[in-house]
Amino acid sequence: MGIVGHVLTEGNLMKVTVDPDRCQGHAQCWEICPEVFGLDEEGHSVVLVGEVPAGLEAKASRAAGNCPERAITVD
Repeated sequence: MGIVGHVLTEGNLMKVTVDPDRCQGHAQCWEICPEVFGLDEEGHSVVLVGEVPAGLEAKASRAAGNCPERAITVD
């Protein structure tokens, strides 16, 4: 089971999930969208907030798309 955050988009909730078993700590998500992603003590990605303010959807999606391990999913 991954770590889940939510992005509020025009009344719909977009889920952002990080699979801790796949994340290798490249930190590209954090570099692209530090408002949504942080790093734990080992340098692996974590979702920082339960609901992300509107306007960060594109950055969160771009961060997921740039994960070399495909550890982030956006629903």
